[in-house]
Amino acid sequence: MLFNTHVTLPTLSCRVSDKLTPKQTPQTPLQPSNSASALGLLKLNGSSFSTLSKLDPVFTLMKRRLENYTEQRSEVIGSAGNRKHILLLATTRTGSSFVGEFFNQQGDNMFYLFEPLWHVERSLTLEGGGTNATAAARAYREVLQGLFLCDFTPLESFIDPLPVDHVTSALFRRESSSSLCEESVCSPFVKKVFERYHCRTRKCGPLNLTTASESCQQKEHRTIKSVRVRQLETLRPLAEDPRLDIKFIQLVRDPRAVLASRMVAFSAKYNNWKKWAVDGDVPIDDDEVRKLKGNCDNIRMSAEVGLRQPSWLRRRYMLVRYEDIARFPMRKAAEMYKFTGIPFTPQVKDWVLKNTQASNEASGVYSTQKNSSEQVEKWRFSIPYKLAQVVQRVCGPTMKLFGYKFVNSEAMLTDKSISLIEEKIFIQNFS
Repeated sequence: MLFNTHVTLPTLSCRVSDKLTPKQTPQTPLQPSNSASALGLLKLNGSSFSTLSKLDPVFTLMKRRLENYTEQRSEVIGSAGNRKHILLLATTRTGSSFVGEFFNQQGDNMFYLFEPLWHVERSLTLEGGGTNATAAARAYREVLQGLFLCDFTPLESFIDPLPVDHVTSALFRRESSSSLCEESVCSPFVKKVFERYHCRTRKCGPLNLTTASESCQQKEHRTIKSVRVRQLETLRPLAEDPRLDIKFIQLVRDPRAVLASRMVAFSAKYNNWKKWAVDGDVPIDDDEVRKLKGNCDNIRMSAEVGLRQPSWLRRRYMLVRYEDIARFPMRKAAEMYKFTGIPFTPQVKDWVLKNTQASNEASGVYSTQKNSSEQVEKWRFSIPYKLAQVVQRVCGPTMKLFGYKFVNSEAMLTDKSISLIEEKIFIQNFS
């Protein structure tokens, strides 16, 4: 028995020692399970270990290295144990820019990014429009993972034109991320360089992504807002990454209101819908209608996964309706902060109060200032009943899941005394 044990031990030692000095890189998650199980083997029989260690010093060395690794990993986890990573998931015209400001206004301890996946989508868009869903999902996930770890390298390869020495003047909506316009990230202004999405709070030169990464690492929490992820399921590896403590907030809105808003905001892309509203029946098999149905189905399927609370999403998923935020902004903001585990600061409360009572002049199509209670009903007077019927037909299951009531006449659609929102409580598992 002693001879056999002596033969196999060097092999075990080599395999374990390969993992003794893990390198924690953005693309290489730590794998605690292997080392933990190896250490467990050593502790199965303390007396046997003692005897064997006298016979072969490799045991003593292996034990010391494993204990050092365990201590080092505990220190790494402890140092970032309070850091939260928030991903706000939505689709266009659901109020995501407005809700994203709840986190953008957090201040010095929050690193907030506004739609970084815009660059990825644009790069992967096919000639006929649309993207390869599988390729896009993988690219989105890898870029998000990098950004949550303050690594801009995966994103850089999608920015057009490519950054030079990690410096770019082409980052989409830079000015919408307070973190990218702070003094520490603000490089000297360059007169001859045009930056479409330049900072508004101060004059800055092109964005140095290395400096942005350094600033990100100094922040306690990180939030990313995106309207481009189709399926929550594709982000499972982020939830299982031991370096991240990620929380998903899915923002939804009545599909009829979304269509009405898109017809205004993206007018040129919705000419068919405007034509159907005026002079004719809507062809239910038209590509535009199928696209609407596909969007609704994706939103519903993601929510169904989240609401089922599988083990990888337990205490990591929250569903929020835009209508509830519009009616009860302070309450919903507080609930979102409680869910994330981040303090709901007076600075954020003040912003919410000021920006949910905006005047009509300030409540533009792309504005983050809203007279929020008015926004809930506004769409009912801009969408023709004919189009509302189409949405109800193709998005019916989605509407039922989220608690949006159907209308059966034009009079009901425009009668503000009839609420089209069911009072509904989704999972509230914050602890």
